[in-house]
Amino acid sequence: MKRLNTKILFPILPVLFLLIVFLLNLAGCKPAAVQETAEQTAAAETPATTEDTTEDIKDDPGVKEFNPDDFGKDRITGNINILTGVELSDNVLAQRPIAVMIENTPDARPQSGLISADVVYEVVDEAGITRFVAVFSSQDSNMVGPVRSARPYYAEIAASFDPVYIFWGTHPNFYKVVQQLGLDYLSPLGDTSGQSSITGNFADPGSGEGKDAIRDATRKAPHNAYVRLPRMREIAQNLAYAADGGQSSFYFKADAPQSERGNISDITINFSSKTYKAEFKYDSATNKYLRYCGEAPSMDSESGEQISVNNVLVLFTDIRNSGNKEGHMIIRTTQGGDAYYFMDGNVVEGTWDRYSALDPFEFKDKEGKPVLINRGQTWVVMISGIEQLEY
Repeated sequence: MKRLNTKILFPILPVLFLLIVFLLNLAGCKPAAVQETAEQTAAAETPATTEDTTEDIKDDPGVKEFNPDDFGKDRITGNINILTGVELSDNVLAQRPIAVMIENTPDARPQSGLISADVVYEVVDEAGITRFVAVFSSQDSNMVGPVRSARPYYAEIAASFDPVYIFWGTHPNFYKVVQQLGLDYLSPLGDTSGQSSITGNFADPGSGEGKDAIRDATRKAPHNAYVRLPRMREIAQNLAYAADGGQSSFYFKADAPQSERGNISDITINFSSKTYKAEFKYDSATNKYLRYCGEAPSMDSESGEQISVNNVLVLFTDIRNSGNKEGHMIIRTTQGGDAYYFMDGNVVEGTWDRYSALDPFEFKDKEGKPVLINRGQTWVVMISGIEQLEY
C-alpha cells in the first residue's frame, strides 16, 4: 500500500478550506440588504401575519386552566354573560358573540353600535388609522357601522371569541387568513383571487336600505355601510352557523366601593396622530370611563349618548409596517407581553398571553394570577410601547 504524500497535501488543505467556506456562504447567507428586500416582498405577496396560523392551530396544546384558588373569594360566577359578567335576564342575553369590523376615520364618526358592544378592541391600521373589533353577545344593536374590511390581526383578535365575524371584504391576500382560522363569517364580498374559498354571503344594497344591509345616503362610500345584528343572526342561522357557543378572556368581580376607588382620572392612548388619540376620563361616581377621540367626545350616532366603559385594558405587542405598497401593518396577537389594566380609578400592572390565534387572551397580574375586571363593558387597546400610554 502506498502512503499519502503529506508534502503535497499540506499546501492544498488551506485552499480547500477557503473554497468550502466560500461555497457555504454563497449557498446559505444573504447580505442584509437582500434579506430586507426578501422580507418586504414576502409581506407584499402573502398575508401579513406574524405567525403561521395553520401551525398554531395544529400544535395548540389548549388553554391553560387556572387553579380556582388563584381567583380568591371575589370572583363572580353563576348565570352570567361570559363577556360582561352581568347576570342573565330578559335584557341580558347569552348569545354567541358576533364580532364586527368598524372603522374610525373622521368620516366614520360618530359610529353606530359601539356603545352597545360588550367588548371593543382598538388597534392601529395602515396610515395610523385605528379600527375596532366590536363584539356583541349580551345585546344586539339594530344599527352597527360603518362596517369595513378585515385585516389578519383583526381576524385573529375576533377568533379569540369564537364568534361570527362580520367584515366588508378584505385585501385579496387576507381572505386566506379568515379561512385558515376557520371563522364563521359574514361578508358581502368574497375572494376573487382564488387563494381561498371565501364567498360573499349577504347582499350589499348599493344604496339605501337593503334586505341584508344599509348604505347610509347621508355618508359617502366607503364610510356608509351598516348592518343590523338581528338580521345578521338570521343569515348566520340560514348558513347553519352555530347559534350557541363563544369563549371569553374575562373573569369578573364587583365594583370597588367608593372608599377604594383611585384617582387615575385620565388615560391617554397615542396611537399615531392627534386625530386618533384616544382618551378615557374616569368618573368616580359611576365608576366608568368616558371615551374621547381626537379631543372630542366619542358619541353614538343613534342615541346621541357618549360611549363609556367599565374597564380599559392596555396590551403591549410588536407592531410594524409590512413595507408593502398598501402600508399594511403586521401586529402580533399571540405569545404575550406586558399589560396595564385600568378599573375603579386604579391600575393593575401585569401581562397578557395566549398560545394561538384560536385561544382567548389570558390577562394576569405580576404574580401570574388571573386579573378580575369589573362587570360591564370593556375596551381593549393594543400598542407597541409605553411611551404611547399616559395616565
